[in-house]
Amino acid sequence: MVDCLRDQNIVPGIKVDKGLVPLPGSNDESWCQGLDGLASRSAEYYKQGARFAKWRTVVSIPCGPSALAVKEAAWGLARYAAISQDNGLVPIVEPEILLDGDHPIERTLEVAERVWAEVFYYLAENNVVFEGILLKPSMVTPGAEHKEKSSPDTIAKYTLRMLKRRVPPAVPGIMFLSGGQSEVEATLNLNAMNQSPNPWHVSFSYARALQNTVLKTWQGRPENVDAAQKALLIRAKANSLAQLGKYSAAGESEEAKKGMFVKGYTY
Repeated sequence: MVDCLRDQNIVPGIKVDKGLVPLPGSNDESWCQGLDGLASRSAEYYKQGARFAKWRTVVSIPCGPSALAVKEAAWGLARYAAISQDNGLVPIVEPEILLDGDHPIERTLEVAERVWAEVFYYLAENNVVFEGILLKPSMVTPGAEHKEKSSPDTIAKYTLRMLKRRVPPAVPGIMFLSGGQSEVEATLNLNAMNQSPNPWHVSFSYARALQNTVLKTWQGRPENVDAAQKALLIRAKANSLAQLGKYSAAGESEEAKKGMFVKGYTY
């Protein structure tokens, strides 16, 4: 598999965390496990051809978030990042602030600033090289159940405000997660953030917002493969243009405009 990827000029990476589990002493929150044995596993992953790693932890606004959960998320990410770099892997640092809740965008900004302040404090404490990491943050949006939706320009303004206050320009790239937004929403918001220069390369690391239409088109049937590949190319091109600030939503399908938020979503 690694050779197949390399032949296509694709850099292989691997998810190294072991998933979310309940965090004792918290407000019904979670923490991400997987630090035990991570150094030896990372060394083996490097030998097998991996060159970057991914570790996802989450913060829930309706649950507080508690100081304990924020500290646990930040510390776990920092230890993972240090161990990854020590073994030759570029760590993707991902504290996902979930879309769950009916809070306004201002509350999301407040929590995001608090979380990222703690993350970078512990990254520095663990001597992580900022030039050798990538960030995978949530966009600063209202809660999914908030009565008013925000425009792409508003989301871009709040998200960039948070990043400029908390993320050093030494960090080379910010690759946003989609977090349950529709395919078009995720692309429009990314495009809005790239209407003026940023200190970092602002791009995407979407899962559902790249794959939803593709999977519905494919349905596991061989006769749908060509159509599914075309659907994937459309989404990839749209987001490629958005990270250059050159995307237009003209001609997007109705399927691509459907939201994908799932309350309490896990994977």
